Amino acid sequence: MVMQDSYITIAWLGLLIILLVIEIITVGLTSIWAAGGALAALILNILGLSLVWQVVAFFGVTFVLLIFTRPFAVRFINTQREKTNYEGIIGKTIRIAERVDNIRQTGMAVVNGQEWTVRAEDEQEILEPETLAKVVNISGVKLIVRKYEEE
Repeated sequence: MVMQDSYITIAWLGLLIILLVIEIITVGLTSIWAAGGALAALILNILGLSLVWQVVAFFGVTFVLLIFTRPFAVRFINTQREKTNYEGIIGKTIRIAERVDNIRQTGMAVVNGQEWTVRAEDEQEILEPETLAKVVNISGVKLIVRKYEEE
């Protein structure tokens, strides 16, 4: 029984180390919560509680940490991140340079000095040159737009 407990201790310790290494490599708060669960399970193992309680503690602590600390982490950590070029375009109002017709697969606009292929969000909608449109999404290298209407 003592030998089996030492294997379980090594397993929890190994899992804790693996999860911490993943967290260090990714730096994106991906596995830190599970590492907390593994630490709790390791502590219960050292205290001599059964494997069932260790597994319950692992999942319970992981769940609690995920639910209660993730919103805080997302809100306050990495707030200085700048949007990439394409993220900054979504929501922007642009001027259509070439007629947008999804059926004929035509449409182009110049955004921040770069030419983009443009498609309408509504497959039936056609946007003429010089029309204003709002970028609602990006699909690959195509801007998905809808006709701009003043709010």
